[in-house]
Amino acid sequence: MKINFAELATPKNGAVVVGVHEKGKLSTSAKLMDALAKGALRRAVRNSRFTGKSGEMLSVIAPAGLSVSRVILAGLGKSPDELESQNLGGRLLAYLEQAGEEIAAVLVDDGVGSPSAPNIALGARLRSYRFDKYRSKEKKGKKTRLATLTLHVKGATQARRAFTSLDKVAEGVALTRDLVSEPPNVLFPKSFAAEVRKLSRLGIKVDVHGERKMRELRMRTLLAVGQGSQHESQLAVMHWNGAPKSKTTIAFVGKGVCFDSGGLSLKPAGAMEQMKWDMGGAGVVTGLMKALAGRKAKVNVVGVIGLVENMPSGGAVRPGDVIASMSGQTIEVLNTDAEGRLVLADALWYTQSRFKPKFMVDLATLTGAMIVSLGHEFAGVFSNNDDLTGNLVAAGAATGERLWRLPLDKAYDKMLDCDIADMKNIGGRGAGSITAAQFLQRFVNDVPWAHLDIAGVTWSSKDTPTVPRGGTGFGVRLLDRMVRDNYES
Repeated sequence: MKINFAELATPKNGAVVVGVHEKGKLSTSAKLMDALAKGALRRAVRNSRFTGKSGEMLSVIAPAGLSVSRVILAGLGKSPDELESQNLGGRLLAYLEQAGEEIAAVLVDDGVGSPSAPNIALGARLRSYRFDKYRSKEKKGKKTRLATLTLHVKGATQARRAFTSLDKVAEGVALTRDLVSEPPNVLFPKSFAAEVRKLSRLGIKVDVHGERKMRELRMRTLLAVGQGSQHESQLAVMHWNGAPKSKTTIAFVGKGVCFDSGGLSLKPAGAMEQMKWDMGGAGVVTGLMKALAGRKAKVNVVGVIGLVENMPSGGAVRPGDVIASMSGQTIEVLNTDAEGRLVLADALWYTQSRFKPKFMVDLATLTGAMIVSLGHEFAGVFSNNDDLTGNLVAAGAATGERLWRLPLDKAYDKMLDCDIADMKNIGGRGAGSITAAQFLQRFVNDVPWAHLDIAGVTWSSKDTPTVPRGGTGFGVRLLDRMVRDNYES
């Protein structure tokens, strides 16, 4: 879909969208279109249940006096903010495609410099995402794709410039969604690493370490997870140096289990196919790096992702095995399906010791217990630093990718105590998400750190305004916003 910006004018063809405030109050553009349509829009509002509330739509087909195919009245609510403008753009895109429109224009009344038009465009871009590369034909009755969307607004040049930056973030979201959606016979550690290498075109320095290098680094816990697979494990490291005069680096670390069978602690067959997206954390880090580089973020960032496949075989790690991590701490593996924390243990230790970051944020589809706790509405955040947590939660609220803080406490940490090693990899039936976070905290030293458990928000079984069903890309916009608001020079 092509998105254009133009100064306010009356479109001559296609569909036209105008806003209506609560209680049916027409916007300035709606009044103009209503005058040209000889009052047809007011009559339509008066004779319907449409009230102008956020999310409401009313279509007036080919009104007399206008050459356009239809005028769509879009409810604006009381005072839409940036997030609601994005949701409006997403809803409009879905509505227009369902109606079969290929060309559409949105008339935005806000003044020069208003964020409404760029954010409406961002919402439409995010909702337009599809992962259909493996379809050989379109299903009968499939929605028509909108070819062109033009936003008419005062100060079109400024709006276009603002959207250019937002669109780079959308590209990062799309990359994450692509990675999460790929089938596991296509996306395995080496092919994932090959996708990461493509980011070098944007000025990102990419280093990929294979198993030989990781053995030299003594990353035994990461390697243990992948030792039952025929696919070699990888560690991909991405560097974006957008502030070359600064000596400060921030770090993001992602769990990249490209397929999780559970290993010898085999998962039930039901819904195992969903475990292709157990690399969601690594997907978010990769998409974030693309977004930051795409918009030339003035910050130095390192992204580290551990890429493995967790499979059962004669060579797989066993329940009862004891493994020494890169940190030197030993771990008794009681459940091979608690593997993501083993990957992150070495990845976090490597990141904090190698790069000395200002802070680290890791992302992982780590525990089913997180879905039990928060469902599919919030991701859980655990942290050893209040300021970092505050920045993350604020960015989540601004982008709609919401976080809820859960506790870390010595009482939970004791649940990892082990009779024969420094720790065990699970803490028992209760507080599973918390004990997983406590496990990770043992590998961060004193670096400010936050852990985002995104198990419930990486994949969606339903459409939302800016997120089509499937891979969500949750975390890319959140982390980009946190960096933009707090850490860019």
